[in-house]
Amino acid sequence: MTSKLLLVCLLCYQFQAFAQEDAWVYLTDKEAVVASIANPISILTQKAIDRKVAHNVPIDVRDVPVNETYISQLKTQTGITVLAKSKWFNAVHVRGSETNINTLTDLTFVNYIVFADNNLNARTSEPKNKFELEGARTTYTYGSAANQIEMIQGDVLHQDDYTGTGMTIAVIDAGFADVINMGAFQYARDNGLILGGYDFYDRNPDMYVNTSSSHGTLVLSTMAGYIVDEYVGTAPDAFYYLFRTENAPNENPVEESLWVEAAERADSLGVDIINSSLGYKTYDNPNYSHTDASLDGLTTYISKGANIAFEKGILIVNSAGNSGEDGLNAPADAAGVFTIAAVNSNGDYATFSSVGSAFQPTQKPDVATQGQASAVIWGDNSIGAANGTSFSSPIMAGALACLWQALPDLSNAEIMQLVRESASQFNMPDYFIGYGIPNLAIALNQGLSINEVELFQNQMNVYPNPVLNELHISMPSTEKQVQVIVYNILGKKVLETQINSSSIINVSSLSNGIYLLKLETQNGTQTKKLIKR
Repeated sequence: MTSKLLLVCLLCYQFQAFAQEDAWVYLTDKEAVVASIANPISILTQKAIDRKVAHNVPIDVRDVPVNETYISQLKTQTGITVLAKSKWFNAVHVRGSETNINTLTDLTFVNYIVFADNNLNARTSEPKNKFELEGARTTYTYGSAANQIEMIQGDVLHQDDYTGTGMTIAVIDAGFADVINMGAFQYARDNGLILGGYDFYDRNPDMYVNTSSSHGTLVLSTMAGYIVDEYVGTAPDAFYYLFRTENAPNENPVEESLWVEAAERADSLGVDIINSSLGYKTYDNPNYSHTDASLDGLTTYISKGANIAFEKGILIVNSAGNSGEDGLNAPADAAGVFTIAAVNSNGDYATFSSVGSAFQPTQKPDVATQGQASAVIWGDNSIGAANGTSFSSPIMAGALACLWQALPDLSNAEIMQLVRESASQFNMPDYFIGYGIPNLAIALNQGLSINEVELFQNQMNVYPNPVLNELHISMPSTEKQVQVIVYNILGKKVLETQINSSSIINVSSLSNGIYLLKLETQNGTQTKKLIKR
């Protein structure tokens, strides 16, 4: 009798656990919006403010925190657990029964509710372990990280003393076991390069306490790892924040919300680059899973959040995923994300690397670097090999920190476009490795030449910017011809024309947003950020 009762109790518990739903509760307003924007230091760090000013990124209502009074009231509602919050969306991620969640609409400050279960057909496949491709540990000798750095000419940046100094990278990942005591991070610790972090999943300011995963440790090693005469990461002198948002054994949409919350924290701290070796498509509860069609860069919560982070001036570098022909995960589909595929040590496509598709409105992936047999540093300080776009992404992110250090006046969109144009198959991109393997030495030289063309700095005038319908281009009499090319933020050419004198170009057909305007003459080339209103 006792065993039967226990069985019934267990079945009831399982039913109740499954009946718990996840949802996003969108709120009506925020507190002291005008005062906060007028006094931005009250809601952002000075570094965040400086970065926005440098890249003409406005401080707006999305920077204002969620009203904590509203969150407190949500926590008191029957059967409701608050799991995450987002100032960008003015939303709170909650868990509870469908009935209890729907009851929240009675609260005056609740605008609307979106359930994670979008009533899609149930999936038959099991959720994939996004980390399953990590390889067996192998001991390497001196120079084990050389190939992955030299493949993208990151070593050229290092030789020019661009090693990430002054740049700040946020690593959003699953766990950072052993980082606090590994010799490979002694240089970073001694020089104050690890600025802090937070465990969003367990709500713990000590990001080292949870040791259930070392995935973030391996990811960090490709950028910040340093062992004298044996290993150098792609950005050994950059600053780092470590944010845990992923609980590797489980897949639940709350991890999307925690990712957005971490990105918001990164923005507030003035972070320049986010590396995210994470992706979401299939969940433990199949009702929450994303369809291929929904991976359009605009639909999923995390992808929408990533696009806002891009608008805020952050360069988001994300792994394409390890699902091969099953396609990209979110947020790798997002327009504002620089999506990194994987190749092997010879530069050939790694078959596990997730491929893009026509569902993405822009070219995905963007570029590729080594993700098969990548050199990483394990928890015992040994150097070994691991497979996955989880590692091609941070290898690229660290190198981009060095490039951006060298070209601090460029925006995130301009850095992305320079890197695309430097890649091995820029003129013939595909769904496997995108524009190909970048050459950051070429990107650096192109960026420096742009900065050094005095003609454009002092005599070429483009106005108004932002522009509504008519863009005026005034050129000096010494120039006979200018090629004008406009790219969207993902590098797709949307307008091209040639002018022989000062002219007015009609841009009314362009959608509102951020573009890159390239001006080419016999004396040089300049790329400008253009805002269409």
